[in-house]
Amino acid sequence: MNSSHTDCHFCLQSLRGRKYALREENAYCVPCYDSLYANPCEECKQPIECSSKDLAYKGRHWHEGCFRCAKCSRSLVEKPFAAKDEVLLCTECYSDEYSSKCFHCQKTIMPGSRKMEFKGSSWHESCFVCQYCRQPLGTKPLITKDNENYCVPCFEKQFAHHCYACKKVITSGGVTYHDQPWHKECFVCAVCKTQLSGQRFISKDEYSYCVDCFSKFCAKKCAACKKPITALGGAKYISFEERQWHGECFNCARCSVSLVGQEFLTQQDDILCHKCGSA
Repeated sequence: MNSSHTDCHFCLQSLRGRKYALREENAYCVPCYDSLYANPCEECKQPIECSSKDLAYKGRHWHEGCFRCAKCSRSLVEKPFAAKDEVLLCTECYSDEYSSKCFHCQKTIMPGSRKMEFKGSSWHESCFVCQYCRQPLGTKPLITKDNENYCVPCFEKQFAHHCYACKKVITSGGVTYHDQPWHKECFVCAVCKTQLSGQRFISKDEYSYCVDCFSKFCAKKCAACKKPITALGGAKYISFEERQWHGECFNCARCSVSLVGQEFLTQQDDILCHKCGSA
């Protein structure tokens, strides 16, 4: 190089007719520059002289000939590579050692390619699709069934139950009654609309009622005590000629003996045991 610089900034020897290097506008002879500023090579630990190509990655430096895969020793110059624990590897060696395998196709997910992760497993982006419509799931909401992933519309179309009342999809929870699925908020008393899930209720003619509403509006009245007959808990009742009685109310009108399972007689609106009726 020819320049207005005539002496080495460090050793002060003349630079006329000699190669030199510039740093911060100061000129140095090659030996001085290398001893002062040359970076040590990560591989061979020798200085990278100013006459050599200095390859740098994340603050570390290599000779061009030393910039190689730590496993297979192939040159990484102008080639894609990956780093693991400060060790440089070509993409093939990195994949063999560290890359995830796709849950679907079991092939390596190459470094630099997009990887989808779900429930601790990894997929190629092209493999992470709805099992039914085969469209990419990406970051869309999804539902898993039998280790297969489905977009929400396809899952609802194939597997979801529809509420017996509102006909809409039951996405979570719900109750089943008489083999029919219901939203909890749809399974209500036919009169007061109180939710019946977890409560005592009575069904009649395809409708369900809370106990209070059934007693008020649907239950038959006992011919003796005039109170509703709900038959809750399996309680027995007696029916005769369009009249009903609680089991404990079906007694002789005169002597009050229980007539449940016994022969009886009628006299106008009264029921009588055989003894009282024959008297």
